[in-house]
Amino acid sequence: MSKGRGLDTSQASRSQPPRRPADLADLTPEVLAKTAGRIADRAVAMGLTHWFWGEGVVLQGMMRLIPVHPFVTEFVDGHLRDGIELGHVNNLAPGAVCADLYGATGERRYADACERMLDWLRHDDAVTRAPGGAIEHWPGGVWADTVYMGGTFLIHHGMHTGRPELIEEAGEQILAHAEILQHPETGLYAHGSHEGRTIWNFWGRANAWTALASVEYLEAGGALSQPVREVLRRQLLALADLQPAYGIWDVLVDGQPENRGILETSAAAGLAAAMFRAAALGIEPERLRACAWRALAGVHAYVADDGTLTRTSAGTVLQLIPFGYSVIRDDLIQPWGQGLALQAYAAALRETT
Repeated sequence: MSKGRGLDTSQASRSQPPRRPADLADLTPEVLAKTAGRIADRAVAMGLTHWFWGEGVVLQGMMRLIPVHPFVTEFVDGHLRDGIELGHVNNLAPGAVCADLYGATGERRYADACERMLDWLRHDDAVTRAPGGAIEHWPGGVWADTVYMGGTFLIHHGMHTGRPELIEEAGEQILAHAEILQHPETGLYAHGSHEGRTIWNFWGRANAWTALASVEYLEAGGALSQPVREVLRRQLLALADLQPAYGIWDVLVDGQPENRGILETSAAAGLAAAMFRAAALGIEPERLRACAWRALAGVHAYVADDGTLTRTSAGTVLQLIPFGYSVIRDDLIQPWGQGLALQAYAAALRETT
């Protein structure tokens, strides 16, 4: 325990030094494609079985890399036969891919499944909302995760069924969450709120979820694009200011003492993808492309030979104190790490082709 401030820096003091990032000249399209293929193959080999958020992140990553990936179709079709699980907003994350399959094939069963998910979101008592309209992740708590898990479903369902009001609903959720979670001075996002009070822990993956949801909305051309564009710009420029030379942010991105030097790769991968895509939309393109390549070079050094993205934190509930984010599981593959890595490599490949 550090003296005088009541901070527990024990984990930070044992943090491993960052690995040397890849040389950008070595990240050729061939290397990017082969690495992404290994990441995808490793994700398939995980044996994913649930209709839940980690699986949804993997499926979305695969669809960014290879539209209508066979694993995606088999996974979704199997769950539609057996019955999809609904009970939490996290169950909507695979729904974005279900909507994509409808767009790609026109097969009605995919649209019907999306309608069932939408009906659950509209009418189930498990879906609660904060006073400003933000969907709560748990009753009494607004989390950044929700704008990705639920927002991407709304965006993709709206795009593929010609229903712009669903896209606009996702934009409204982005702005409602920003009102609660985006710091008014720094532009960074907190992970969440608890009983109406925002807990200002600037968790990296929370910032990745919100940034990716925002670029998805902007790419869909929603009517709220200008305010969403502005909250995204403020966020990404703040993250750019905090990015270390080796590319990967600390698990709490602002250098908080209890977590300083504790790197977390899934957030860096998600933010690399968001920055590439934001730059393509004309948002600070020169600066954000440079940051995105720096993040990808850092992430590349943590991709194991078998395609596992290492240094990815486990599923993380809202922590009331910063120290709660300091422990990272480096001994277990995490589906969201694989999925966000796929997003990063897919976005980089689009930059090079």
